[in-house]
Amino acid sequence: MKKICFFLFLLILTSCEYFNVKKTSSEIILKEELESFNWNDVDEYPSFPFCDSSTTKEERKVCFQETLTMHITGFLEQEVIVVTQDINDTISLYFEASKEGELSLLKSKIDSLTINEIPNIETLFSESLKTLPKIFPAIKRGQQVTTVFELPIVIQVVD
Repeated sequence: MKKICFFLFLLILTSCEYFNVKKTSSEIILKEELESFNWNDVDEYPSFPFCDSSTTKEERKVCFQETLTMHITGFLEQEVIVVTQDINDTISLYFEASKEGELSLLKSKIDSLTINEIPNIETLFSESLKTLPKIFPAIKRGQQVTTVFELPIVIQVVD
């Protein structure tokens, strides 16, 4: 009986280490969370109301990009643009979709030939955004967030 009690006593002494609870400070938890947080991706991309019928995140992203591209190119097609030489250029437009659902043009990368032929092209891009339908902002962890994205637009004008 003494051997069993001695054995149980040793077992209890050595097993106490397994029952220790390690305290973790909130700063350490926050630091670990921030390190694992992907700042370059959102849970849901910005979208238009009619893109909500798309089932996957990628489909909604493509719907948003295609709708925005079609809207801008449709606006440009209605404008009378006179050029002296053919233009075939891919323009990179950088947009910001605010958490309030407002879309604004931040900057654009346009070839110098295109700028010489169509000096008001950036103004036309900005004007086209005024007639956009309502935009739902991007969502990250249940919160509406501001996002910045690039959209290539192909410009083809034949004189």
